[in-house]
Amino acid sequence: MRSVSEHLSACLAAVSQLPPLEVLLPDTVGCVLADDVIAGADLPVDDLAGLDGYAVRAQDVTTATAEDPARLRVLDELRAGAVDPLRLIPGSAVRIASGAPLPGEANAVVPIEQTDFGRAEVEIRASVAAGENVRRKAEDLRGGEVVLAAGERIGARQIALLAAAGRGRVSVYPRPRVVIVSIGDELVEPGRPASPGQVYDANGHALATALQDAGGATFRVAAVPDRQHELRETLEDQLVRADLIVTTGGLSYGANDTVKEVLAPLGTVRFDSVAMTPGRQLGVGHIGEGTPIFALPGDPVAVQVAFEMFVRPALLTMAGYQDLYRGSVRAATTDGWASPAGRREFVRVHLTGDPRGGYQAEPMGEPGKLLVSGLARANALAVVPEEVTTVRPGERLACILLD
Repeated sequence: MRSVSEHLSACLAAVSQLPPLEVLLPDTVGCVLADDVIAGADLPVDDLAGLDGYAVRAQDVTTATAEDPARLRVLDELRAGAVDPLRLIPGSAVRIASGAPLPGEANAVVPIEQTDFGRAEVEIRASVAAGENVRRKAEDLRGGEVVLAAGERIGARQIALLAAAGRGRVSVYPRPRVVIVSIGDELVEPGRPASPGQVYDANGHALATALQDAGGATFRVAAVPDRQHELRETLEDQLVRADLIVTTGGLSYGANDTVKEVLAPLGTVRFDSVAMTPGRQLGVGHIGEGTPIFALPGDPVAVQVAFEMFVRPALLTMAGYQDLYRGSVRAATTDGWASPAGRREFVRVHLTGDPRGGYQAEPMGEPGKLLVSGLARANALAVVPEEVTTVRPGERLACILLD
């Protein structure tokens, strides 16, 4: 029987980081940068007005107040994007829009609400210091410096920075394409009527969501019956678009469980009993021209635990992440239970508390029962070591954070 750590090592060894691609900026969302992005120019390229108002020489308005305003001649009006050279002379101002380049000799901007909105001459009703309400040249980025470092995940905030720096394409590790195959004669698509003996395919939808959350691009195949030729054809058809294949179901020892028989001639896949609960029978290997494949059990709770322990770290490896594992905290259990000897148990719990007062872990349903309702209410998995057979109330366990 394999340990959890041994099976995790096998899963990580089965995959490799995908080669980087240079893609358009909108297609980088959720991807990891493969190379440092270097600023090609300063940002901003000039001193810019930080708000709407009047560009002035601060020394011309040092005594300005609402009762005794400074009066300045208005030379012109500048909007964002203006390129015409303009220079202030003593006692003058330029009406300016936020984001417009400051004219020469100007070193501050008076907010428009602190003026009388004058166009030929303006009353300045408050003093400003040099540099006030000004976005200085290169205060955001300097040409030649690193905008974003390799290894950073790209989200909306990073897109804003890359676009502001003028980058339309960047090199990233692409999102792994993952094909999900649910196996079983008993499976029916949610939303359709279920006949006696049928169950809804919870795993296909749950895995697709979990893989997308972890950065994968998913392709969910309709449930495949436990018939060898249909499963073989499905897997062979999907190889063309898969960086990774994940199957669920068909791993027990029943007469109609076909996964092992089908995968044997398609590649090299090892199946093991793993010392964990929930879940036990798991497979990992390669099919076709080396496409990695993970075979997971059919129970929805066991599938989600197996995904968190084995599939998610492997997917993140393919996508270029360095940090592969979820965070964890230690929490005191609110209840006690018996845990199976020799297996690492993953128990659905709901965590409450805070770092200062400590955390409490309440099991969601009986730990030994495979309750999808309990899984939905859980926000963590409490980990019971293999050698522990009795968990007592108040015992502190490591809890893997799911949310």
